[in-house]
Amino acid sequence: MLFFHPIEAETIILQLNKPKKLADLRHSMISYFPEALIRDIALPERFTFPFYYEPHPLAKLAAAQLQQYLETQTRSDHNFGLIPGQEGTVIGKMFGVLVVQDTNGRLGYLSAFSGKLADSNHHPTFVPPVFDMLEEGSFFLKGVHVINALNARVKELTENESYQRLSRDVERLSAQSIQEINELKNQLKANKDHRKHLRATLSKNLCQEAYETEEAHLIAQSLYDKRLLRKLTANWEETLEDIRTKLAVYEADIEALKNERKERSAILQQQLFDQYVFLNKAGQTKSLHEIFSATPLGRPPSAAGECAMPKLLQYAFRHQYTPVAMAEFWWGASPKSEIRKHRQFYPSCTGKCKPILAHMLEGIPVDENPLLQDATAIAPLEIVYEDESLVVVNKPAGLRSVPGVNIKDSVYTRLKDTLQNTEPLMIHRLDMDTSGLLVIAKNTQVHKHIQRQFLQRTVSKRYTALLSKVIHENEGEITLPLAADLLNRPRQIVCFQTGKKSVTKWKVAERYDSTTRIDFWPLTGRTHQLRMHAAHEFGLNAPIVGDDLYGTAAERMYLHAAYLEFIHPKTKKLMKFEVESGF
Repeated sequence: MLFFHPIEAETIILQLNKPKKLADLRHSMISYFPEALIRDIALPERFTFPFYYEPHPLAKLAAAQLQQYLETQTRSDHNFGLIPGQEGTVIGKMFGVLVVQDTNGRLGYLSAFSGKLADSNHHPTFVPPVFDMLEEGSFFLKGVHVINALNARVKELTENESYQRLSRDVERLSAQSIQEINELKNQLKANKDHRKHLRATLSKNLCQEAYETEEAHLIAQSLYDKRLLRKLTANWEETLEDIRTKLAVYEADIEALKNERKERSAILQQQLFDQYVFLNKAGQTKSLHEIFSATPLGRPPSAAGECAMPKLLQYAFRHQYTPVAMAEFWWGASPKSEIRKHRQFYPSCTGKCKPILAHMLEGIPVDENPLLQDATAIAPLEIVYEDESLVVVNKPAGLRSVPGVNIKDSVYTRLKDTLQNTEPLMIHRLDMDTSGLLVIAKNTQVHKHIQRQFLQRTVSKRYTALLSKVIHENEGEITLPLAADLLNRPRQIVCFQTGKKSVTKWKVAERYDSTTRIDFWPLTGRTHQLRMHAAHEFGLNAPIVGDDLYGTAAERMYLHAAYLEFIHPKTKKLMKFEVESGF
């Protein structure tokens, strides 16, 4: 791997631990390519589509040089999780490179990281943030100082011995009052039942005058019981009210502090939104608030504007550089929730970056979204079985199960054309890049019957996949809680707080030199379940070959729904279908 950089490595290492003002670092922001290195590389006709791309050779070269630089920086305080025993919390980072032309037409690249490194926004060779909230004396740090003081005061009050004792007393005495009152109510009910039984006996055995005398005694007993319940209830209410009044003094102070903290946080957040102002090629500016006000969320998500690509474009536009190509890669240990592999390229995030980049790239010719390109090259839809109730098809990779917002070609639309007067009713789906067996109903009764089989998990499914490394174990079961990555759809994450249980059984079918063909039996049907179970480190830690979301793109994703078994809604016969994967 070649590495060229305008600053000597020794100087860089010395500078890493030496804070610099932005003006002092400007000379080191752009790294120029030697002419001999790029002479045979043609410039792209359009800028990279940020959300689905194969890095241009220039971007790959820039990324390789930046990775070489990162490998040499052993004195950095940031712990990426790559050096055993290094102190500090392990935090991998997304890095970005932006290939640019300066005003003289010379090619180079800019580098950036998402968020901050070692609690700092400024490091040599990396472009500065769009807004430096960590600058000494900034309104943000002052605001955080006030909020932290409020947090400390809330913590002090909630940990106060008297407050905690009163809280425990309220909880304990409330439970005790409920128990004693319920016990008395049960006793009084027994007394009432006894009086009822006694009245029935006395009415048969006593004369009217004697009965009335006994009835007066029974009424007196009933009134006594009611007074007893009222007295016990009133005593407990008085006791609890006294404690709650004392506790309310603390809770009022705590609530007031929390409300002030909430108001100050909202004001501080709005101030930040106003400070993050983004340029585009034409020099037009928009704040975070303006950009996100038109989105469904209506407001910027946390850390919007701190990702690598907005930083890079902002710096390029400020210095009249022309963006040529971009790439982003992960550096460091994988996080526990997302699937991120060291050195691997990833697209820009959709939730935080897509609205920002839509403004920043306005007026710049950008590559077409590959996912929206014409699908005429996709293989035809093979009908495996058909009768008056249902159709079973072998879906080719690259074809959607149902139409999308921008893509109409799908299993549904093709069947609708084929079946003509019959409306195909989709019972289940496969990811666009997954091939294999799908069953489609021809009427609502059949749809409801087979869908119930899916919901009751009586449908048997087997998938075949080619994984990107050798799996040494022979078989096993994977259980992970999966949830949608709300800021980076359609990706999924592992979340032990809100995730839904997903279970997959697996078995090795064949091992090759560097890959493994494996069979999957999904016992649940979560989105991207098999892809996540293959790629995540708590699963098999081996992305499916060609998985462009959780691994590395190839000519296709090697995942195939090979076997499907269900009960026919009309004949009640067991239907079994199997189609080889072809890989």
